[in-house]
Amino acid sequence: MTADWAAWEDQFLAPWAAHSHASRGRQRPEAPDGLRTVWQHDRDRIIHSKAFRRLKHKTQVFINPSGDHFRTRLTHTLEVAQIARTISRALCLNEDLTEAIALGHDLGHTPFGHAGERALASVQHDFNHNRQGLRVVDLLENDGQGLNLTQETRDGILCHSGPQQPQTLEGCVVRFCDRIAYLNHDIDDAIRSGYLQFSQLPPRLLATLGDTHRRRIDTMVRDIVRESDGRPEVRMSAHCAEAMQELRDFMFQHVYFHPRKIAEEQRLEAMIVSFFHHFLANPQQLPPEYRREPLDQAVCDYIAGMTDPFALALQPGAADLPGSPAPAQPLTAAE
Repeated sequence: MTADWAAWEDQFLAPWAAHSHASRGRQRPEAPDGLRTVWQHDRDRIIHSKAFRRLKHKTQVFINPSGDHFRTRLTHTLEVAQIARTISRALCLNEDLTEAIALGHDLGHTPFGHAGERALASVQHDFNHNRQGLRVVDLLENDGQGLNLTQETRDGILCHSGPQQPQTLEGCVVRFCDRIAYLNHDIDDAIRSGYLQFSQLPPRLLATLGDTHRRRIDTMVRDIVRESDGRPEVRMSAHCAEAMQELRDFMFQHVYFHPRKIAEEQRLEAMIVSFFHHFLANPQQLPPEYRREPLDQAVCDYIAGMTDPFALALQPGAADLPGSPAPAQPLTAAE
């Protein structure tokens, strides 16, 4: 038995939604699955990838937190996927493509969140986690064979943030939902960590967006659905978008640029830069699969794939590595 997904999509999806039978395909052509659409297949490949599993030990905002309830890069990804699927379903967009992009959008993130990203960008100037996500799914996963994802999923991963806009509406949904998720759960974690008090949140923003985590997400989701319904675009009202930007500015001022957080991140950035120079000078200490040319890219791939605990425990034997006074220890590949 096979599913006639083309007929189902033609009947139930909006005409401007992505339709799986019209996908631009994969870099290496594959025969149709018969049971799953190409984007269901992409989703499953991402979920079963090593890079996806490593997200559970990568920083979202707060580095190596001691509490059990702080978000990690994995839980952030799941929250983005949940919100994005809700919006896509309400707008009759392709929920499978939306889910695949959402689950894969942060596969290129480094250890220690944006601090790790800044560190690698300082020594490898074209590095950012969007492009690294494409390297993960195209080249690094599956023993160097990549996941061979569709062009639409790859585009959504590449364009989920930054100046370039996604080519599909499903990618645009994920782009909105990434920000919706992190702004709201970062408030929760900032209060939990003591970086922020609820009383500091601007009353005007609470009145506009909501005074609880649930209400703020609900406000933003309903605004996007209301503004985008029946249109070949995904957008937010000017009123809600302005409040969301003000909330983002507030979080940068009071949380992301908090002096205590900046000090911690500077220490970790220095550690990542030290790793980079150490492995450039000692490529024999890299796992075998990373001993390739160009060496600087191989070292960057290796470090970017590390989890927070792996990086913190790493002892390459370089005396100048912060927090690494011990003799060299065997290295296990971050794969």
